[in-house]
Amino acid sequence: MQADGDPIEQAEALIADGRAGDAAALLQAWLAGGRGGLLLRITLARALIAAGDNEAALALARETALTNPAAAPAAASLGEALLAAGRLATAIAEFQRAVRLDPHFARVRFLLGAAWLAAGEAGKALEAFDAVDGEDAAPELRAGIAEAHAMQARARSDPRYVRHLFDEFSADYDSRMLGQLGYDAPAILKQLAGMLGIVEHGGYAILDLGCGTGLAGIAFRELARTLSGVDLSPAMIEKSRARGIYGTLVVGDLETALTSPTTYDLIIAADTLVYLGDLRTVFSGAAHRLSPGGFFLFTVEKSEAADFELGPKRRWRHSEQYLRAEAARAGLNIAGLLACHPRSEAGVPVEGYAVALREAMVMKA
Repeated sequence: MQADGDPIEQAEALIADGRAGDAAALLQAWLAGGRGGLLLRITLARALIAAGDNEAALALARETALTNPAAAPAAASLGEALLAAGRLATAIAEFQRAVRLDPHFARVRFLLGAAWLAAGEAGKALEAFDAVDGEDAAPELRAGIAEAHAMQARARSDPRYVRHLFDEFSADYDSRMLGQLGYDAPAILKQLAGMLGIVEHGGYAILDLGCGTGLAGIAFRELARTLSGVDLSPAMIEKSRARGIYGTLVVGDLETALTSPTTYDLIIAADTLVYLGDLRTVFSGAAHRLSPGGFFLFTVEKSEAADFELGPKRRWRHSEQYLRAEAARAGLNIAGLLACHPRSEAGVPVEGYAVALREAMVMKA
């Protein structure tokens, strides 16, 4: 039944009171009666999102945007529905479209900044936040700006940036890496394993950090008794799952994965640590997760700096001095360290290292 009075005001009050489902029912009744325009539809989409019905909100917002192509609020509403449905890239595109339609739409500029923040893109978030007019004192804007600055100050790429990057990259990851970028990190690590005698045995419990689509898993599966993978990107995990070579796959951060009590004979990280600057937590975690005599094999990009630095492609580089110092701090020995080219950029080989760490007391025996 339609209530008397302004349905939008009533719906907003219901949403504020935690009764989003009732707000949605009220507005749907108005629409069913052939009443209500653009603002009512936008409010209904917001009520549906608040009620947890993201797909219904998305369907309504799409229809509204299609029938109101020049209306910035309709584009912004579609962006919010896409964001609620977890479709970050297309949400950002709709917020950008809304900004083009109305450059003075402060709320959508804030939403664009919040979406870039959700994607781990601190610089782009700050650019959007800086363009918000007349809301400098808004608590949510101040919080967003503070979070973006904190993200930039961390000595690692934000997990949200890595997840978003590889979710977008997942569709043609293998062809681009193996073709355009000459990705060779898994093969290089396999060669290093051969030099250390690892390939002579097999039957290892292996953990693949940043497993991506499973290219390193393919290289090492013949050595595996069990093969587990962890990656921040759900889309990349699904690609790995489709290969059918991993017994366990987890969507998660590698630093968190290394806090698990499970131990492994071999931990590999092919072209993964380039998204971390400070490796102390990773080395410490690996030291605790390795079985006696186990190895941690990984590639990094080379830095001439004293410790580590962020390169122009937003990938971290590490110096040999730093790697040796942090390995020793974690109680690990350098069992092997080779100069290599894990990949190329614009046809130019990237200088890096392939490294094997082993628990120090094993090396001393």
